[in-house]
Amino acid sequence: MTERSQPKIVSLGSINMDRVIRCTRLPLPGETVTSHDSEEVCGGKGANQAVAAARAGGDVSMIGRVGDDDLGRTMLTNLQDFGVDTDCVRVTPGTQSGLAIVAVEQSGQNSILVIPAANGSVSSEDVTASEPLIAEADVILLQMEIPIPAILTAIDIARRNTTRIVFDPAPVPKSHIHQLIQVDLICPNEHEASELTGRTVDDIQDSERAAHALLQQGSKDVIITLGEKGSAMLSQGKFHHIPAYKIDAIDTTAAGDAFTGALAVRWAETDDLLDAVNFASAAGAIAASSPGAQPSLGDRAQIEALMRTR
Repeated sequence: MTERSQPKIVSLGSINMDRVIRCTRLPLPGETVTSHDSEEVCGGKGANQAVAAARAGGDVSMIGRVGDDDLGRTMLTNLQDFGVDTDCVRVTPGTQSGLAIVAVEQSGQNSILVIPAANGSVSSEDVTASEPLIAEADVILLQMEIPIPAILTAIDIARRNTTRIVFDPAPVPKSHIHQLIQVDLICPNEHEASELTGRTVDDIQDSERAAHALLQQGSKDVIITLGEKGSAMLSQGKFHHIPAYKIDAIDTTAAGDAFTGALAVRWAETDDLLDAVNFASAAGAIAASSPGAQPSLGDRAQIEALMRTR
């Protein structure tokens, strides 16, 4: 299929500042571990996916909130520098911007504590005011770091306007699960898929069973990311396992967001979900091989170069 010119992508979600702490290994409960160093970088799942989509070649707009503080101003400028439209990002008076504390061990694995702050103020009214933007988009990206009513409103608007919905259920919702899963594509990692389905997801066979369970719950298509095992896709009744690109993992913080943002762009361009997963896998591998969240996200040329290696 002929590729489309720059697809329109909307990301509705969180905008955080990440305070990243690097250590030899993650501490156990009650344990103190000395860290190597720390830094502050822009993040948040919604913002990460917006930047990833922009870097992958999308025409991207962000819907969300920041606080009226220096962090908020820094994060807005950062999004704009990456080419993301921020006209629908509201500044929340008297509120701090979202903050995440990210601990990363030498293996690249991480643990994250999130303080929603302004992200918790994203409302259904915010989303309704952005309906024209959602209506003209090819894909809307949704995650779970903002209030559920705003997400449900976005799902309703996107359905009415035949905008494709890609839902990253992180962190896993504790309520309204049935309504949230009624999307075009749900894209959990193996841990999230396990929690959503009540099934252990340790290998490829497990992922196929979990994907069928998610399909039965209402999603039209399912992709489960499996880290170094690659990803699993169930679409139009066919199951595919897509191997991961071989990389040295340094920091997996934004690898899933890189995958989802790139996936949306490529799917909108080609209408070929398997091709989009291969493209997204390369984007995720690039992100995992570099430190930080948004600084690790690869551009279109880097993604295509890695794809040519296999």
